[in-house]
Amino acid sequence: MARCEIKAEELTSKGFAAFGDVIERDPGASVAINGGDVLRHHDLAKVDVTADGGRPVISIFQVLKPATLPFRLRLMERHLLSSQAFVPLAGSTYLVAVAPPGPKPGIDAVRCFVARDGTGINLHPGVWHHPLIALDASDFLVIDRGTTFDEDCETMSLSGNDILVS
Repeated sequence: MARCEIKAEELTSKGFAAFGDVIERDPGASVAINGGDVLRHHDLAKVDVTADGGRPVISIFQVLKPATLPFRLRLMERHLLSSQAFVPLAGSTYLVAVAPPGPKPGIDAVRCFVARDGTGINLHPGVWHHPLIALDASDFLVIDRGTTFDEDCETMSLSGNDILVS
């Protein structure tokens, strides 16, 4: 059994760029609308869900059992046909465990980021990731491909490894 501990690093656009987009307010991508009453932070992520006739769907994931640290990674999954965006609907803290696209990754390829204060993420197609790891009971707006689960989800068990995130 392979054993390792991964220290969660702060989520930044630069550090996360190989895996996807960070979704947060960006004054450089904002424009005043509605007579100046609203500031629109525009085009913050590249949603990519239309391959092979897919369509975007918006869902809410309700976290019923928050995770605690240290957290043991159980599995990784990827969606080859689509991106997948997670945006907390309140100022939640959550972890994003990822590995680069490609063949099933080794544990040395797994990185973990901690997202705070309402910052969202958009995973690029093919990026390996652990299912949602919320540290608070919270709701997430999720934008992904409107298909059956099995059509665009490949999973990889991590049961033969002991990967702890702290």
